[in-house]
Amino acid sequence: MTRQSGSILSLLIILLGGCASPGGDDPGRPGDATQIGNLVVSGVPEIPESLTERLRQYQNTRSASVRGWVGDELLIATRFGQTAQLHRVRNPLGARSQVTFFKEPVTQAFLPPATNQRGFVYARDVGGSEFYQLFFFDWTSASSAMLTDGKSRYSSVVWDRQGERFAYTTTERNGRSWDIHVRSLAGDRQIALETDAGAWGAEDWSPDGKRLLVSRYDSINESYAYQLDLDTGGLVPVLDEALKVAIGAVLYAPDGKGVYFTSDLGAEFMRLHYKDFATGDIDVLTGDVPWNVEQFVISPDGQHLALTINEDGISRLAVWQLSGRTPLALPELPVGIIGDLAFRGDSGELAFSVNQPNAPTDAFSIDLAERKLLRWTDSEVGGLDTAGFAVPELISYPTFDRQAGTPRQIPAYVYRPTTPGPHPVVIAIHGGPEGQFRPRFSSTFQYMVNELGVAVIAPNVRGSAGYGKSYLQLDNGILREDSVKDIGALLDWVAEQPDLDAQRIAVMGGSYGGYMVLASLVHYSDRLAAGIESVGISNFVTFLTNTQDYRRDLRRAEYGDEREPEMRMVLESISPLNHVEKIQRPLLISQGANDPRVPASESVQIRDALSEAGTPVWYILALDEGHGFRKKVNRDYYTAAIMMFLERYVTGE
Repeated sequence: MTRQSGSILSLLIILLGGCASPGGDDPGRPGDATQIGNLVVSGVPEIPESLTERLRQYQNTRSASVRGWVGDELLIATRFGQTAQLHRVRNPLGARSQVTFFKEPVTQAFLPPATNQRGFVYARDVGGSEFYQLFFFDWTSASSAMLTDGKSRYSSVVWDRQGERFAYTTTERNGRSWDIHVRSLAGDRQIALETDAGAWGAEDWSPDGKRLLVSRYDSINESYAYQLDLDTGGLVPVLDEALKVAIGAVLYAPDGKGVYFTSDLGAEFMRLHYKDFATGDIDVLTGDVPWNVEQFVISPDGQHLALTINEDGISRLAVWQLSGRTPLALPELPVGIIGDLAFRGDSGELAFSVNQPNAPTDAFSIDLAERKLLRWTDSEVGGLDTAGFAVPELISYPTFDRQAGTPRQIPAYVYRPTTPGPHPVVIAIHGGPEGQFRPRFSSTFQYMVNELGVAVIAPNVRGSAGYGKSYLQLDNGILREDSVKDIGALLDWVAEQPDLDAQRIAVMGGSYGGYMVLASLVHYSDRLAAGIESVGISNFVTFLTNTQDYRRDLRRAEYGDEREPEMRMVLESISPLNHVEKIQRPLLISQGANDPRVPASESVQIRDALSEAGTPVWYILALDEGHGFRKKVNRDYYTAAIMMFLERYVTGE
């Protein structure tokens, strides 16, 4: 009974044509490329062994994330080898046993209720395509069986209360629409809902198994929730469809007579609500909280509700006695980002993952009766001393426009070296664009700070989530480059800091953050030393034209519709590919050949244009990756290339 709010799984493969031999006709492979394993590399010097040795400990940190309860044991995702796989942990800090063994990562697991745990469903793709297939893992035989057709996209698995059926989303009808199906463990299948527009997902089953709560996502500011009658196919909206609001997580009340949901209905932030079906009354349960409620879960016995609140990037966990909605006293928790909430089958224990700024993600639980915190995993950090890891400082800086008569403030996290400055700077820009930088542990950032003496600044420019829906909309459509101006204002702030070196600044980002890197280089090449861009958008028109059908309208809601002549002119005018002559600093580009979100052609066209203009370009194409690098061997090489790039063009070492 859990779902992370605001998350749409963008899946479906885009393959660049076959990457054949070096120097061939493949558009993803430049003529001077060499191949290292599954990486096609161009312009990158040979990485010295001394750098590889310095990085080794940082690259061998691990993490462990909760995936659910198997009786009294936890199922977690962690990496022992090249990819993350599923493992069981028998007791707090106890023995771990690996469950899945594949070349491709397995991190998505969907466990049925404790009353019927013969096995579980998990999702796995090939080559980072996010073209996920569903498999059932049988505990008795320790074997897996594929449940899906091998060629469509599947996601959003939700079990019924008895553990006999599960609902899921699939594109198998036409490769574009987000339909909802129901399947039983016996293999019976029901087409519960066929859709034409929006991104749909199953959220929860009614206690009697006759209805599903389903959601439709049109944009981060507009989404809907419905009750779906499985007998008639009828849809009844949870809220009036005339209300243009965001709805996040939705769950039935334990008695099925109402629904709990998060929404920005009548407010700036995502608040927790309860709607009574009989009366239609809606109660706001977190009206006094000026932050987003992110995730909530209800215990199997219906006695407790747990929720997390995102307070300026840090999580606060609360557990309520549901009958009176009164908070329970909790033990002191690690300060960080809390997620993956999961009640044990008997409801007496709540498991969750915690990621701290100076420690990787680990699994914890709270014994609710004893108010006792239990630690289940203690992930390795390559033998490094975590006491020496940097903890970022939250700051804000003024930008170009005003709010309520004063300069608008942009929040940012700053990781500072302890050595004397002034320090070179890396500005790390998150993707989304509706993402939010949160102070998660990053071994890459820790290496930059501790080994290279680089300060890392991660801003949440306008358009970022977590600061209210008005802030979220400040970069939409024709306002797109206002977020780039926020980077210019950050450069002004850096120039005023005595411990930072305004002459040695690099920008770094992936996906939409990759676009922000390119756009920053277009506007501020005279103030920057270099850029590091991963799977980024170089031209909004070609991106929207070439991205997959099922996600194109979702992206148009954010960026604008390229089919409208006026908007097309705006998109062309702000696309970095059309201003290559203004990008006058070296650029490191990384790309997965199988990227289903931003086609690899976006990286190819900016690489070719910059190379023709004589701008130094380092280029890394992973043949077995998609939207980012998930395999350790690929990540290790890419990280080493980043550090060598910074040493050559930024730090001056």
